[in-house]
Amino acid sequence: MRTRVDRPAPRGHAQKIAAHGKEEPMTVKLDAWVSNTEPRRDRLTADRLESLRKSGIARA
Repeated sequence: MRTRVDRPAPRGHAQKIAAHGKEEPMTVKLDAWVSNTEPRRDRLTADRLESLRKSGIARA
């Protein structure tokens, strides 16, 4: 398994999370989520950025 030091989870790790309005939890691949959200950070509101910082995401 290949893991980058600057990633919060090993490549391919999937996490089940509860989504608003959904009965069943959805599976999210964390490495893909981080890769997808990094280039979009400049479009996040200040509230969303603060939520990411509080949840421990260092690059927020």
